[in-house]
Amino acid sequence: MTPDEQLDQFIDRFTPAVAADARAALAMVTAALPGALRLVYDNYNALAIGFGPNEKARAITCSVAVYPRWVSLFLANGPTLPDPDGLLEGTGGTVRHVKLDAARMASPAVAALIAAAAASVETPIDPQGEARTIIKSVSAKQRPRR
Repeated sequence: MTPDEQLDQFIDRFTPAVAADARAALAMVTAALPGALRLVYDNYNALAIGFGPNEKARAITCSVAVYPRWVSLFLANGPTLPDPDGLLEGTGGTVRHVKLDAARMASPAVAALIAAAAASVETPIDPQGEARTIIKSVSAKQRPRR
């Protein structure tokens, strides 16, 4: 089984609505960050897919986190990103997040946040790089996905 097939299986564990939002979010970020590696962490609380220039978690530009009832987009350097529409949530010192739905995924404001996060990281993603999926970890114990 390929890593992409394994990721599809992870997403299939969620409700059809959340799975559809997850796939749409992944397509949106993949289009915005060509050449990014997708680092998959199937953790206890959520399925997280980080987008970065290499296999190091600290280099992740943004990530899509899939929870049982919603999908969020986490952005590196969130506290410093321009957010004129006030979409960013959270109080962390490193990242901020946006809860995604179909309207937000189509929003130019979300695209601008992804672009700002990409411009703010120390190691940029090479748009000519080989985009691929890497399964980094799968937790043996997980909360129900539905």
